Amino acid sequence: MKILLAAVGQRIPAWAQEATRDYLSRLPRDFAAEVKEVKAEPRQGQDGPRLRAAEGQRLLALAPRDAILVAMDEHGSDWDSERLARALSGWRERAGSVVFFLGGPDGLDEALRSRCELSLRLSSMTLPHALARVVLAEQVYRAWSILASHPYHRS
Repeated sequence: MKILLAAVGQRIPAWAQEATRDYLSRLPRDFAAEVKEVKAEPRQGQDGPRLRAAEGQRLLALAPRDAILVAMDEHGSDWDSERLARALSGWRERAGSVVFFLGGPDGLDEALRSRCELSLRLSSMTLPHALARVVLAEQVYRAWSILASHPYHRS
């Protein structure tokens, strides 16, 4: 399975890059995950919908053709780690790759969200974008640990 965290923004603090890299590097090759970033649209002189549309097109261009698309959105469904693990297991059987889209400061474009099979949220609380990447990477690792009966996840 290939997992892509497709994110808007390239100025992520070193601590968040290191933590994200650490969690994703723990995954085995048959459950590989990576982060790909697209440049945030310049904010000056543009409205939110136009910004989101431009960023959404760049994000969508990163996705493999037959991948399962998941929007990470503050209004998305609230899943626990076990449910994410079950979903990843099913997606692995169905498609082989999954893309999680993380928007910029203005969120994700509606056209991109409508192409997604699912919209998930990481927390009821607002998270900074850098921390959201770390949390998503950790949850992907935790989902793998659940599926592999690895001791990292203890319920």
